[in-house]
Amino acid sequence: MRRRLAPAALLLPLALLLTACGGNSAASTSDGGTDGHGSVTIDVGDQKGGSEAILRAAGELKNLDYKIKWSTFTSGPPLLEAVNAGAVDIGGVGNTPPVFAAGAGSKIKVVAAWHGTSKGDTVLVPNDSSLKSPEQLKGRSVAVAQGSSAHYQLVASLRKAGLKPGDIKVKYLQPADALAAFTAGKVDAWAVWDPYTSQILKAGQGRILTDGDGVTNGLTFQVAAPAALKDKKKAAAVKDYLERLRRAYRWVYDHEEEWAKVWAKDTGLPEDVALAAVKRTYTTRIAVAVDKPLIASEQEIADTFTALKLIPRKVDFAAFTDTRFNGDLPPSTAAPRPAEGWNPPPRSPREDPRPRHGW
Repeated sequence: MRRRLAPAALLLPLALLLTACGGNSAASTSDGGTDGHGSVTIDVGDQKGGSEAILRAAGELKNLDYKIKWSTFTSGPPLLEAVNAGAVDIGGVGNTPPVFAAGAGSKIKVVAAWHGTSKGDTVLVPNDSSLKSPEQLKGRSVAVAQGSSAHYQLVASLRKAGLKPGDIKVKYLQPADALAAFTAGKVDAWAVWDPYTSQILKAGQGRILTDGDGVTNGLTFQVAAPAALKDKKKAAAVKDYLERLRRAYRWVYDHEEEWAKVWAKDTGLPEDVALAAVKRTYTTRIAVAVDKPLIASEQEIADTFTALKLIPRKVDFAAFTDTRFNGDLPPSTAAPRPAEGWNPPPRSPREDPRPRHGW
């Protein structure tokens, strides 16, 4: 009999949809306060355990000569809706929500990027599952949040295994509902991201069937409102904000446990789950340029969802980017820091890790 955890031990706060969520989840915002001083204010959209937490932990919210007004969102899509409406000047999301926002014709610009491993983006199965490879998912039920980065990871993993979405029984569930269904044995697999991956593994409730490394691009973004970028003073503040955020991520490399404790306190995660997610995902991220390979990779995601008729129109992702803040950052193809305890398999120099759109 499969061991089941009590619901209180399983259900992460809704805010922990983090930057990966791309579905139509209910959302709310809260006023997270203000930092800094001066005549210029940038409104920053955030999520629990996100940019504000990492900046504060790294000491990067000191000596601001402009104000940062924080608004906290429960997921990525409503954050981008706020950017589109001009209520937020900039905010952080994952690799898929901007594609759906672009498909809706939203007024957004991707202005900064981080490249990490996709080890935390997984398809999980129960420990006692008979499934041993992605090819065996044919005819099985898989839970996933529609339009999320996990959704694309699932599609791309199926394609790599020679399958199509129609070959499986897709169950569109937001993470809290998917987690309950997974632990109750109502679905055969669950496509999801960290910290849910780490939570399931730490609780001994499942194992990884496959992950997104070499399948998805491992990118996360800061997305700004075009109107804010046209304001010279706000654009200067955005530039400084991004530089601070990049330094904060570098701080995490040498302060994994300290950051995990802050993240756990801010989100309600158990500390061991937070630390596992930090090591698997957070500390692999490096700041990279918003460049042509990045645009091509995101275009791949857009084209995939257009072909699946989940985005209603062709998206020109390049039109939703702004490269002015690249500076001397490495290209988006630069290798991320490896996850702790993971040695990447050798790859042919000719092998392109980006998934191919073939249907």
